[in-house]
Amino acid sequence: MGGMPLTDMPWWRWRSNVRSALHMLSDPLFQQHTWLAGRPGYGDVTDAVYRLVEDTWLDNWSADKYIGTIFRDEREAQLVDAAVLRVLRIMHQVGADAPVAAYLEHPNWPDAVRAAREAHVQLAAADGDDPDTAPHSLDALAALTGALRAPA
Repeated sequence: MGGMPLTDMPWWRWRSNVRSALHMLSDPLFQQHTWLAGRPGYGDVTDAVYRLVEDTWLDNWSADKYIGTIFRDEREAQLVDAAVLRVLRIMHQVGADAPVAAYLEHPNWPDAVRAAREAHVQLAAADGDDPDTAPHSLDALAALTGALRAPA
């Protein structure tokens, strides 16, 4: 998210959180080497889902509600909605407190990763960022957004 213009979207902090979550949810190598390995500083699947829906309430209504504030256009909103629905469906099946392996081994996880990847690529490209860089740590996200977070 280094190239993202911070004043470009009115609710850029929320966009940053959504982008961070989608980035982590869309990267199977990251999930294996970071989440499954228990590497500190990046949270886990539940944390990523929380960042995806916490301020936006995307678990309750469509992303199109945020076109012009968080999302640039209908295409971004549609891709985010698809990713949210797939990830939340799995979360509700395995449980929010399930170990990372329960998510990664779920038969629908590849579809959720694919949907998150499509949304991540669209948002990153629109922000002038390389979608293939490694996800940033939660501390880097907090520094970007000026947010405070509890130690991991």
